[in-house]
Amino acid sequence: MFQLLWILLIGFVLGVIAKLILRGPQSIPWWLTMLLGALGALLGNAVAGWLGVAHTGGVDWTRHLLQIGFAVALVAVAAPMWTQRKGR
Repeated sequence: MFQLLWILLIGFVLGVIAKLILRGPQSIPWWLTMLLGALGALLGNAVAGWLGVAHTGGVDWTRHLLQIGFAVALVAVAAPMWTQRKGR
């Protein structure tokens, strides 16, 4: 149970960072921000493991940058789709 809360918290933080990095408004709800951030973290971890940089002796900067990058990409794709869906 605690792990699920941790995933949602990290997802929310990554989603908010992604929204701050992107230009302009992203009018998506907070729950979608959290979900996209969590998915970005999952994809970033998978790619970091594939590259062999998931666990290093220090801070895993490459893994964290991959997580943020995937979160930014997901928010950038989902925000216009959400806005277009709401406009119908």
